[in-house]
Amino acid sequence: MADTTDIAETFADTLMGFTLPGRNARGRIVRMDSVLEQVLSAHDYPAPITHLLGEALVLGALMGGLLKGEEAQMTMQAQTRGGIVSLLVCDYRAGAVRGYAEFDGERLAALGANPSLSALFGEGYLAITFETEGRQRYQGIVPLEGDSLAEACESYFGQSEQIPTLIRVASRAGAGGRTAAGLLVQHLPDGEEGRERLHVRMDHPDWEHVAVMAGSISHDELLDPELSLEAIAWRLFHEEEEVRVLPGAALSRGCRCTAAHYEAIIARFPPEEQEDMRGPDGVIAVDCAFCSKTFALAI
Repeated sequence: MADTTDIAETFADTLMGFTLPGRNARGRIVRMDSVLEQVLSAHDYPAPITHLLGEALVLGALMGGLLKGEEAQMTMQAQTRGGIVSLLVCDYRAGAVRGYAEFDGERLAALGANPSLSALFGEGYLAITFETEGRQRYQGIVPLEGDSLAEACESYFGQSEQIPTLIRVASRAGAGGRTAAGLLVQHLPDGEEGRERLHVRMDHPDWEHVAVMAGSISHDELLDPELSLEAIAWRLFHEEEEVRVLPGAALSRGCRCTAAHYEAIIARFPPEEQEDMRGPDGVIAVDCAFCSKTFALAI
């Protein structure tokens, strides 16, 4: 019988982790609603872009939540040449999430309501960068292929880190706004989370079992506001001997822009270049793409 840690149940805007010691597997579950709305409301995105960016933010939280430390950060960037979506970027640090997308509105409108990933990006790539607490950076780049960003992220873990990974993401728009949720499960054979991985096989019996159980999750279950994240883990893995629940970070909109930050950046430029940046009023205006704020810097 599964043994879950006795903690208060969580439903939304919190990242929850769990491990399956008997199967050498770990997972993350997240559901976002108010935080998602805060990020998306910075720009007047059309429906296909809010869906895409919502998926990216969930993936960012799931993957970023694998890192330890307050200063550790995950950045995901999808980029194309000539694609309708030219740039999609999001990052995660200690529960703070942010994201932004650049796209061709006219070409997007011609696609209809539910464009495919290939229609949005054409030929592109997905770059995922992890920066640890000690500032060690490592990056993997994979083609933007498949039906979703989640499939591209699965490919990243399989190709760049050789970690069997299953990811499921769901998104829904309703009267109260958009909700997005996701599940990530990984196999760490012969080395539970925090220990060295000795070998990895996609056909390992334990992983095959975990993948089948995790893959049975439905979109409705992930998005159900009355189903806690702990209850999702219990439904999927209640036959396991033990399920360890790991309380995660509370999520928040994480734009870190400040006037002082931009002033410090501009101060690095030569005086003549700073002069070229000034408007007629002598002020340097800096726009933050993430939160859509404009900072007037009189430096």
